[in-house]
Amino acid sequence: MQTIIELINNYGYIILFFALALELILLPLPGELMMTYCGFLIYKGNMDLLPSILTATAGVTLGITISYITGSTLGERFFQKYGSHFHLGPNRLKKVSSWFDTYGTKLIFLAYYIPGIRHLTGYFSGITKLSYKKFALNAYLGALVWTSTFILLGNFLGLNWYKFHYYSKELTIVIISLAASILLILYIYKKSQISVLKSPYKTMNLLNSIGKIKLALFSIVAMLLGFFAFYNFT
Repeated sequence: MQTIIELINNYGYIILFFALALELILLPLPGELMMTYCGFLIYKGNMDLLPSILTATAGVTLGITISYITGSTLGERFFQKYGSHFHLGPNRLKKVSSWFDTYGTKLIFLAYYIPGIRHLTGYFSGITKLSYKKFALNAYLGALVWTSTFILLGNFLGLNWYKFHYYSKELTIVIISLAASILLILYIYKKSQISVLKSPYKTMNLLNSIGKIKLALFSIVAMLLGFFAFYNFT
């Protein structure tokens, strides 16, 4: 990590772009830490916020697009036979497949926050011949949200940016919970527009469910704010 920090200090946006692209292609690099450090450099005035977010998003977009094209071109047989040599063997593919069955294409969006999974979703999307339109919608929007999250976090933490390393797992859980809750609320809101037309009784049940979800979301936001406060006062 120290080497990457020195490279970012010297070359800034270029290293941010290529490092994140390579991470999404499958090179084990600490993406969140790099982006958090860039947020700190923005706090110091050494980098700018918008160019950093756009550069990081472009790098992630390039990396996951290359993995999608690679998966689509080489196909499932190649990865079944040779994938284990670069951590994309049958067991990994089966695990990601079960996640896709459960969460659908939304997994591409959420997987950015899950180390060990975000590197696989592009390949798997290509292997399964997921349409480019569906892939791009989730992958590129997810890239923008993911990069913005950690760059803004580093900027918010300022001099305490390095503490992210010690609490990254806990913070990742909170962020995933928050993102999942928001997606769930948006999904239910979309369904509610249909339910209102069909049945008032179903609508009342739906409103009760939304109330519970809002309460859960409020709790998660409170956890997140508490976590930030803990960072600032420790």
